[in-house]
Amino acid sequence: MAAMSPRKAAAQRDGQSLHDLLVETARKMIATHGTSGMTVREIARMAGVADGVLYNHFSDKEELVARALLEHVRTTEAELGELPVAGEGTLVGNLRRHLEFGLALHKALVPVFSGLVGQPRVLERFAEISERSGHWRDQLVAYLEAERALGRLRVESEVDATAALLVGYCHASVMAMVFPHTAPLDPPPVNSIVSVALHGIAPALASEE
Repeated sequence: MAAMSPRKAAAQRDGQSLHDLLVETARKMIATHGTSGMTVREIARMAGVADGVLYNHFSDKEELVARALLEHVRTTEAELGELPVAGEGTLVGNLRRHLEFGLALHKALVPVFSGLVGQPRVLERFAEISERSGHWRDQLVAYLEAERALGRLRVESEVDATAALLVGYCHASVMAMVFPHTAPLDPPPVNSIVSVALHGIAPALASEE
């Protein structure tokens, strides 16, 4: 019986389909080297398959990179652990955990996404296949809404605005990583942001003008 070719064997190792093999290979490349300079030839070489195999499973390179990017996001989130459950623990502790999660997520992903600024088709494909309900910002909004429904936040609390402030803090905190030529940012500590989010900056009895 003829021996299986090295490329075919690599493509079928552990019963993994070619589709999944290519996605996983591209994901590992993104995790290691980012998204800049990824080529069909390099992905195929790393996967141990012929260059043209990619087009049997994906419409183009952009679709493959988008799917690999989505897997990279999911893998990164899974490695960061679980987020708090509404009604459990303290609001301060839970918001601190959300912010620490968001900061770690942004530090891992913002540099990767910034490398795709010149590849809008990849970003468009990513938006098409990703599930908004799974994004950290949406989980944060859902958590705040649940706490409001439980009465642990004021009924008039603006949870969307609060989430925007917290996400914005995470963005600002990693900008120096993406644009090192700019002046370094000195963001306030997480505890200060949590305090502002929960208590605001106006006196408790201040009237609106």
